[in-house]
Amino acid sequence: MGKPHIVVIPYPAQGHVIPLMELSQNLAKQGIKISFVNTVFNHKRVLDAFGEKVDKNGLLHLLSVPDGLEDGEDRNQLGKLTESLCQVMPTQLKELIHKVNGSDDDKISCVLADICIGMAIDVAVELGIPTVGFWPAAVLQLAVLLKVPKLIDDGLIDENGTPLMKHKMIQLSPMTPFINPMNLVWLNIDDSPSTQKFMFDFQLRNYKVAETTDWVLCNSSLELELQGFNLVPKALPIGPFLATNRLGNFSGNFWPEDPTCLQWLDQQSPGSVIYVAFGSFTVFDQIQFQELALGLEITERPFLWVVREDITKGKHHNYPKWFNERVGNQCRIVSWAPQAAVLGHSSIACFISHCGWNSTMEGVSNGVPFLCWPYFADQFLNESYISDIWKIGLKLQKDEGGIIRKEEIKSKVEQLVGDENFKTRAIELKQMVTKSVGDGGSSDKVFKNFVQWLKS
Repeated sequence: MGKPHIVVIPYPAQGHVIPLMELSQNLAKQGIKISFVNTVFNHKRVLDAFGEKVDKNGLLHLLSVPDGLEDGEDRNQLGKLTESLCQVMPTQLKELIHKVNGSDDDKISCVLADICIGMAIDVAVELGIPTVGFWPAAVLQLAVLLKVPKLIDDGLIDENGTPLMKHKMIQLSPMTPFINPMNLVWLNIDDSPSTQKFMFDFQLRNYKVAETTDWVLCNSSLELELQGFNLVPKALPIGPFLATNRLGNFSGNFWPEDPTCLQWLDQQSPGSVIYVAFGSFTVFDQIQFQELALGLEITERPFLWVVREDITKGKHHNYPKWFNERVGNQCRIVSWAPQAAVLGHSSIACFISHCGWNSTMEGVSNGVPFLCWPYFADQFLNESYISDIWKIGLKLQKDEGGIIRKEEIKSKVEQLVGDENFKTRAIELKQMVTKSVGDGGSSDKVFKNFVQWLKS
């Protein structure tokens, strides 16, 4: 009997790769061998961003399978990407598993797959390999998807996932956030009704798969989502994953991080800087991009702003006229930041965020208050947690034209930073989640039990 050997498969998006990479590195530290399978496209991005700085002890291997799309096709169109994966992934994965088993003394003992890519679990079951499902978002989001049959029975949505009562808020149990039916995750991935229907059906298949796995692990904690875990008894918390647990600096990012912004932060006063980052998918039109720039400027506070090369529609980022000259050393703009290190920096006052779950967990783990600017998918639910349940942040309001105006940004920054209660609650939440992943904490116990199971 060789070492336990796990194949790990994320859904091919940044917010899915990072937590599974984090988990893989924690498992490698326990002497467990990992074959981490990205799509060919993302595999190249990860290697380009980090060179060969992967795992020194040789337990973490990066492998890849095609996603079925051609070079140059838009992989941010999640409907199209998912459809292509459904066609090619099962066969490709089967071949990869046979190949690894044929060339490695340590045969594959388990497949740990993102529940958002349920066909990987189907393949493992077909090959007789034990399976573990990983859920990279809030456990309440999983609860919503498992409750779809009831939402249909209750007449809240139809068989295609379309809301029948657009203004009736959904609440799964007391003390959980209210959910606007128009913000259900499959309605927020694409505007096209056929893509929404495809994603609805695809997600429903995935959640049925989740019921067949040996374990369902979540990047969350009981302290954050007790009611959510009560709704999904099979799901077990092992988070929030902290970036301090990484092997070296390797995080699975798709873009090279710019560490020079940390030196800039060193020169700022404690608790003074607004950190602004919108994850890997958010795209702004030029009007909204300019309003954001002006809003940051008129706060008259230092700000660190992550501006991806593809964050706006069109070829160029049109900053307001003379913006760079006016803000000067008030700001630092980078194309990608070492976010965990930034959020842990003493100069950070607040985080203007798209509320992706990884960003939410990193902000919570560092005791940072939020200004919420959700863009799509599960981010609206996370916004409700931040502002309504945990009360560690505020929502930004759009005007009649759907734009968040510069005055709104300035006013909410002042409200958030001016009220000590937000910071106090954020620090209390940080202490609770730090305890949960610390020795003997609730998430730590689940993780240790899981490692024992893998080794047995």
